Amino acid sequence: MTDVPFGFALPGGVPDPNDPQQMARFLAQLQQMFASPSSGPVNWDLARQLAEHQLTDADPIPGDADRSEVAEALRLADHWLDPETELPSGVHTAEAWTRREWITSTLEVWRKLCDPVAGQMVGAMSDLMPEQMRAQFGPMAAMVQSLGGTMFGGQLGQALASLAQEVLATSDIGLPLAPAGTAALLPANIREYGEGLQLPDDEVRLYVALREAAHQRLFGNVSWLRGHVLNAVETYAKGIKVDREAVEEAIGQLDPERPETLQEINIEGVFTAEDTPQQAAALSRLETALALIEGWVTHVVGRAAGDRLPHMANLAEAFRRRRAAGGPAEQTFATLVGLELRPRRLREAATLWEAVEKERGKDGRDAIWDHPDLLPTAEDFEDPTGFAASRLDLTALDFSGEAPAEDPAEAPKDEGDKPDDA
Repeated sequence: MTDVPFGFALPGGVPDPNDPQQMARFLAQLQQMFASPSSGPVNWDLARQLAEHQLTDADPIPGDADRSEVAEALRLADHWLDPETELPSGVHTAEAWTRREWITSTLEVWRKLCDPVAGQMVGAMSDLMPEQMRAQFGPMAAMVQSLGGTMFGGQLGQALASLAQEVLATSDIGLPLAPAGTAALLPANIREYGEGLQLPDDEVRLYVALREAAHQRLFGNVSWLRGHVLNAVETYAKGIKVDREAVEEAIGQLDPERPETLQEINIEGVFTAEDTPQQAAALSRLETALALIEGWVTHVVGRAAGDRLPHMANLAEAFRRRRAAGGPAEQTFATLVGLELRPRRLREAATLWEAVEKERGKDGRDAIWDHPDLLPTAEDFEDPTGFAASRLDLTALDFSGEAPAEDPAEAPKDEGDKPDDA
């Protein structure tokens, strides 16, 4: 973790202002950094570079034994899952990733999720930069013009590097981050996590593999789910607003005579969620979607593992707490971007899926994933038995396999919207 939680550090650290050579190198790095092309509001090339640099000395490369153990764990996980769901395996490629590989392989999804929020901050910083300050920066004025995207990219890269040191697999935070069909575990992180739990490596690895394989079955076979979840995140992100006073305060930290202050800008508290019915509805849709996915995975994995894992109860509870609370890096990311990607009702969601299976069987349970309008709502968590016994009229539903368009202005389904019978 960095010593500047919401700043970003260039390779080599903060230069000594009294050392001309250090300052020259620093300014050259800055010029290269700001000159990096960017097709959106965030300098993603910088984000990747800084994330990789932060991991240079903390990224063990999986050996042949690691890769073999990961492949075997995912194979066995799929074998155990087969009797518990009609959804076939979604794993086409099993990989053991380094932390750096996690960053590079998931960066495109992070771009999709973060650009809407970052665009607001970049625009605000450009608007609020005083003309006098632009003039004071002289030859660095062009850098200042792109300050927001560069600063956000640097801090986001640092946050992703921290996340990369905590995640155990591609599905840890409930989003489809990896390429379709790719299941990947991070052996170094799994070892560290298992040591913290004081549980055997092979059990922890297999439990992580079960969860990863279960996620792959959902996202690989439910054609609309990837778009549904990412749309829910994007819709919520579009309702996050920039606190312009906080941006002005961040800009006020800049000192034209000390370029190194660009590394020290603090943007904590810049993003706030709008207190509107639309934003509350968007948050509810997002939290419900994440909870339903995690709840289904927890339920199916519990059935598949049964008594095969001696420490199954300990692992399940540890993972539930981990997902509900989020680690330090996830909290840093939430503060930076304004998104908390945590299922707050995981236990209730798992109970609901259990009730549905009891009432409708495994096939009936999984048939709920046939269409987004069949999914339980947040209110259904309060009465899982009632939901399990209910039946929805399917005559008006579109089963084309496409995710429905998300509109931030629309009321959420769980506030009473029904399929149009017209």
